Amino acid sequence: MQRLILCLPFCWATTQGYTQNTAHLERAIEGVGLEPKLGAQVPAGIELVGSTGRTVVLDSLLERPTLLTFVYHSCPMLCSVVLDGLTRALESVPWTPGHEYNLVTVSIDPEDTPALAATQRERYLRRVDREDANWLFLTGEEAVVRDLARSVGFHYAWVEDQQEYAHPAALIFLSPGGTVTRYLPDVAPRGRDVRASLVEASEGTIGSLLDRVFLFCFQYDPTSNSYVLAATRAMRVGGLFAAVMLIGFLTFLWRREFVRQEPTA
Repeated sequence: MQRLILCLPFCWATTQGYTQNTAHLERAIEGVGLEPKLGAQVPAGIELVGSTGRTVVLDSLLERPTLLTFVYHSCPMLCSVVLDGLTRALESVPWTPGHEYNLVTVSIDPEDTPALAATQRERYLRRVDREDANWLFLTGEEAVVRDLARSVGFHYAWVEDQQEYAHPAALIFLSPGGTVTRYLPDVAPRGRDVRASLVEASEGTIGSLLDRVFLFCFQYDPTSNSYVLAATRAMRVGGLFAAVMLIGFLTFLWRREFVRQEPTA
């Protein structure tokens, strides 16, 4: 399980106090982290609440590739860092959320209200600055949200002493139909990687030929949390390109020679 945990502020007056509180913290955040579940399916029939207060059935959003994040709106640090990093990365993505793909942020705090979600939605949607864009900020009952998070390997816990949640940071990509296709566990993802992950999640429904060539030549490396060049595939593409260029050049020479040899009237 990959673990990228919220940093919690602690103060200790003595070494003994530090040791006791460290042990208590370790117990409190046991099991918190990201457990990649590529190929896992989001449960059907999950009902959440949108920022307008209306019920949203998650299944209705999964006709498009979906970029899913989990946050909570009173988070003192990590959640805003994740969303800020995401909005910066989206500057390099040419498609509009709500059209070619869905952008969905779910609160893990059952105390978060639709009104608070609406405030956050307005704040971050303004940063996307794209006409007709839509970013869904959803809330829900604790058991429902936890089931959704568990299904995609996102594990979090409430730390009573600090009155905060400990949780990982990750972008989670779902294919149409709700299958997990990729994780980007990074607070500052690269726009190139977000774009490639969306193309991968779309199963070919979005992206250009160049995007598909990129995905063929590059593969995701979990150690670097990024797409890296796959040498063998790149050589195959390079060889194919060289062959096409050679055939084109020879065809040009053949046609020119043919024109020269044509008898004139």
